[in-house]
Amino acid sequence: MQRPKQWLLAAALVAAALVGTSGAKSYKAGDKITLYANKVGPFQNPTETYRFYTLPFCTPKDGPKDKLEDLGEVLEGDRLVTTPYKLSFRRDVENEVLCSKTLGSDELKKFREAVKQDYYFQMYYDDLPVWGFIGKVEKIVKTGVRKYFLFTHFHFELSYNNDKVIEINVSSDPMRTVDISTGDSLSVQFSYSVKWKETTIPYDHRMDRYARYSFLPQHLEIHWFSIINSCVTVLLLTGFLATILLRVLKNDFLKYTRDDEMGEEQEETGWKYLHGDVFRFPPHINLFSSMMGVGTQMLAIAFCIFALALVGVFYPYNRGALLSACVVLYALTAGIAGHVGGVYYKMLGGSNWVSNVLLSACLYCGPVLVAFAILNTIAIGYRSTAALPFGTIVIIIVIWALVTFPLTVLGGIAAKNGKAEFNAPCRTTKFPRDIPPLPWYRTTVPQMLMAGFLPFSAIYIELYYIFASIWGHKVYTIYSILFIVFIILVIVTAFITVALTYFQLAVEDHRWWWRSFLCGGSTGIFIYGYCFYYYFLRSDMSGLLQTAFFFGYNALVCYAFFLMLGSIGFRASLMFVRHIYRAIKCE
Repeated sequence: MQRPKQWLLAAALVAAALVGTSGAKSYKAGDKITLYANKVGPFQNPTETYRFYTLPFCTPKDGPKDKLEDLGEVLEGDRLVTTPYKLSFRRDVENEVLCSKTLGSDELKKFREAVKQDYYFQMYYDDLPVWGFIGKVEKIVKTGVRKYFLFTHFHFELSYNNDKVIEINVSSDPMRTVDISTGDSLSVQFSYSVKWKETTIPYDHRMDRYARYSFLPQHLEIHWFSIINSCVTVLLLTGFLATILLRVLKNDFLKYTRDDEMGEEQEETGWKYLHGDVFRFPPHINLFSSMMGVGTQMLAIAFCIFALALVGVFYPYNRGALLSACVVLYALTAGIAGHVGGVYYKMLGGSNWVSNVLLSACLYCGPVLVAFAILNTIAIGYRSTAALPFGTIVIIIVIWALVTFPLTVLGGIAAKNGKAEFNAPCRTTKFPRDIPPLPWYRTTVPQMLMAGFLPFSAIYIELYYIFASIWGHKVYTIYSILFIVFIILVIVTAFITVALTYFQLAVEDHRWWWRSFLCGGSTGIFIYGYCFYYYFLRSDMSGLLQTAFFFGYNALVCYAFFLMLGSIGFRASLMFVRHIYRAIKCE
């Protein structure tokens, strides 16, 4: 009874850490609330962000000061810093001069390039995000010349309910701009104004508007309709195939039972012919076991993420909560990878335990390390906030060395000392049977393409909304429908893998172990293919930094999906194969 309590306590601590302990802050009229600037960057490239003061904005008199941030915020690229804006609680301001400065040639060039690339800025006020644009581009129709204008005045509109801040918006004054298209020197005066108004919106619902404005109501209706239509279609196809498979299996059982009653003179054909080979262990059992272990870990992480999402941990703009959850959960679930991989390794007759534990520990972390080293180097070259500081890298390494790796080792030791055995319903012969020549469409690659298409068709509509949130400026909040889609993905993956395993055994091909894993995980390949479609046809992203981050980190996510769905596909196939061979008489 103690272990479940410990897990519940650990889950509660994780949730509390992610939600934060700051709570609602109360203010009195005139109280100073700091307006933090976060980052700037091209609007079409959400990952390509830079520190706010890389552009020559007005700075506080005592210099900008960085805000202390947690791990998730740093991983997300947030770098909050103080600004000279004075937005005191319930104090209106009219045309307050922020600063006057003369912009030199280099500073004008920076602003000009920022306006040209449609730069936006992000700020936080009492943990509420607010965005605005640096300037605007106007094109003269007659001459075709583009002129670049810098916004010099910003108007802040804020709402309050009793003693709490509820809402903040910022707008620029189109009449207060300066032309920065040409010239090497320009005197500019930056100013701002503040207007407060009372609202009846309670504090607990102040974040609702970000989710409401993310997808318009008509888009939300289309979203629901598309998801329901997709799920119904996939379930109908799955049910149709299940009916066919069950009918074929029923006929097979009747035939084999009749053959047994007629005597031993009948020649065995079909999948029964393989009873001496179907449970022959696959090659490369170390790699296979480790992939099963890490895939099971990924499935556990996915369910934990959904649990946290459904209880409201990932509310809009809870900075870095999702990334913090991923890091913490990956570290805490490392024992699952070590234990499950070790159990399979022992059942398959492995003996090199050190190699198995090391492979389980590095199977996913290794590619992550290689991709991170390349992408972080590119980000450092761009001087982007997407580059992780050295201290953050050290913290992640310490977490891996003190939590992830030891838990993986403990899981492997527990598996080694366990009593796991592979009890096959049929005895395996000493020498494998020859596999008859097979048509090209029954080889591994065509089977993977067939296996991945149906599960992918169940999720491809939802992928757009997820990508628009992660690689755009939308907010994803419909975790309930996403969880339903995920469950359908798991079910369809399991079934389609079982169906293809049966068809493979029916043509007397007993190499189903690796095939079932590869077919189950092939949906990850389809998802990565969708990345190319989204990047080139559904987004305006460009540049080396954004392209590298998009395809690099999506490759890691798709690899995780491959391992997770592959483990699901193999488990379903193993249960199916055990069942059908247990139901017949085998010599």
